[in-house]
Amino acid sequence: MAEKLHIGCHLSASKGFLAMGKDALKIGADTFQFFTRNPQGGRAKDLDLKDIEAFLLLAEEHQFAPIVAHAPYTLNPCSDNPQTLEFAEMVFEDDLKRLVHLPHVYYNFHPGSHVGQGTEKGIELIANLLNKVLKYAQNTTVLLETMSGKGSEVGVRFEELKAILERVNEPQKMGVCLDTCHVYSAGYDLVSDLDGVLKEFDAVLGLEKLKAIHLNDSKMPFASHKDRHEKIGQGTLGAEALARLVNHPKLKGLPFILETPNELDGWQKEIAFFRQKYC
Repeated sequence: MAEKLHIGCHLSASKGFLAMGKDALKIGADTFQFFTRNPQGGRAKDLDLKDIEAFLLLAEEHQFAPIVAHAPYTLNPCSDNPQTLEFAEMVFEDDLKRLVHLPHVYYNFHPGSHVGQGTEKGIELIANLLNKVLKYAQNTTVLLETMSGKGSEVGVRFEELKAILERVNEPQKMGVCLDTCHVYSAGYDLVSDLDGVLKEFDAVLGLEKLKAIHLNDSKMPFASHKDRHEKIGQGTLGAEALARLVNHPKLKGLPFILETPNELDGWQKEIAFFRQKYC
């Protein structure tokens, strides 16, 4: 009997966790992703612990996979601006303290942009921040997201993520989220050499560190180093290549999160497609 496909999409947290859980079930999902606060930063909403309790009961009843909390895009832990670094630490610490109320959640963040300081300096700064805030991660696993390589992004090559993890004092609290659009744009050929990409990931990072996948098609060509998500089947990765990825035996059991440019009805169709293709 095949392991269940765990798949969901990015939902708005404005209505609360129970509402997100119910929306997920309506579209055939058993996981989802949400922003911890406005994606452009700012103060997070006060937590409704009764709402969280009701969601956790719903998630247990319907055997949800771990859900994914996403840090705001403005969080840049390798900036050259002291105020930006201070903001990153404040958001990271605050988010991890709040996520204690959601057992076994993943906290995903973009490693950031070194803004001309160089990749090595960027790696050092990211690791420094993680070593300050990981003490607040109780049941939360913090995920480094793979990046496309636009501008001065850190985390484009698997080796860069490895270098960050090697500098972290509590690596057991860390993992990786692989974004299909990003890695394809970064030059990892998921279409023609999926086995080779996963073999390389395993050799550099270890597949045990892969905790979640952002399941996106790409508007841009292979190795373009541009981050432009597309609906499933309408981009350069294509629906069949992504279906092969979802079915890969080394990826079974992971939560797959759609970040395609859709509304609920569009995500429902994409989820139905992958469930129909899953074996």
